[in-house]
Amino acid sequence: MIKLHKWQRRLALIVVFAIALTSSAILSPRLLAQTSPQTPTTELRGVWLTNIDSDVIFSRNNIIDAVNRLDKLNFNTIYPTVWQGGYTLYPSAAAQRVFGQSIDPSPGLKDRDILQEIIAQSRPKGIAVIPWFEFGFMAPAESELATLHPEWLAQRRDGSTIWKEGKHERVWLNPFHPEVQQFILDLILEIVDNYDIDGIQFDDHFGLPVEFGYEPLTVSMYQEQIKSPPSDDPRETFWVRWRADKINDFVGRVSRAIKSRKEKCIVSLSPNPFHFSLPAHLQDWFTWERRGYIQEIVLQVYRSDIKRFSAELEREEVKLAKLNIPTAIGILTGLKNNSVPLKQIQEQVQEVRKRDFAGVSFFFYESLSNWARETPEQRNYALQEFFPTKMQRPPSEGRI
Repeated sequence: MIKLHKWQRRLALIVVFAIALTSSAILSPRLLAQTSPQTPTTELRGVWLTNIDSDVIFSRNNIIDAVNRLDKLNFNTIYPTVWQGGYTLYPSAAAQRVFGQSIDPSPGLKDRDILQEIIAQSRPKGIAVIPWFEFGFMAPAESELATLHPEWLAQRRDGSTIWKEGKHERVWLNPFHPEVQQFILDLILEIVDNYDIDGIQFDDHFGLPVEFGYEPLTVSMYQEQIKSPPSDDPRETFWVRWRADKINDFVGRVSRAIKSRKEKCIVSLSPNPFHFSLPAHLQDWFTWERRGYIQEIVLQVYRSDIKRFSAELEREEVKLAKLNIPTAIGILTGLKNNSVPLKQIQEQVQEVRKRDFAGVSFFFYESLSNWARETPEQRNYALQEFFPTKMQRPPSEGRI
């Protein structure tokens, strides 16, 4: 047997005690619980309100009922449409000046300030209201706006302007036209100036389908800067890049203008996935995020296949955005002629939470309960399970 000196025995005991203490710390369930990732203290819980296939905004009582319901279900964000179908859904001096209609003239919408009604019901309940420019640069082909300002319309190479959206004929306002830019900016700023809102949201319509951009004014601008005409191929890389950069510049102008009027008003964006939005609609939202033009992203991931849905969440630009600003996921809860199974919604919410995104927003209010195979009671119960307690939205700090 090896004989140890007294100081060696003491050192050995200290080492053994340290090892035992370390082991107990590693194995202790109590300590494990203390050091495990904390439960999120904020989550975006949003829903879009629109006037298409939905009665929710067509009466004040409907709005009261909807906001009360969303409050009970612990939602914390409403994205109400304010620019849809060629009309504003609030009294607009800018719209009156440009095409003679200050608000949507439809029965149930005219002679009301729907945005103010939603704010009045939501604010006391702590629900954020972020007005949504649903149509962006798009308008119905037969609208007063399109009829009175044909020089504002975007054109294809052959001079055509009609864009088919299902059975509907649309046109696109030319986002490179200074008067179009000023009109859109005026709509945005009158809301920022006149309403107690938490932000402004744009979506995939705040861009331009790639086949457009051949208006004489735009071609002239391109030739002046590049010293050659644009490619006949609308998807030619440099021609795509030039137009996307022009839209980038306008978004920067919009963001700065909003922040100069109301610093805490966030600029939110609900885009399509980037691999589609840039090449198909000239919407370079990754650059918007990198430059600080937007302070929140709600990415539309309307996929029924869970593998495809999850793959969109794993894209590198999404991960990078998520590290920088609150990035939530838009989930489709159903359309009038296309119900979405409750199981699909549950799986998608789970995939979003698994990856620590900022939260979810559902498209759209009417389909939360209606048109589904399940009963409204079953859908409501599921929503209560999603959001069992109240929670604050993630804070969004502007960098511009």
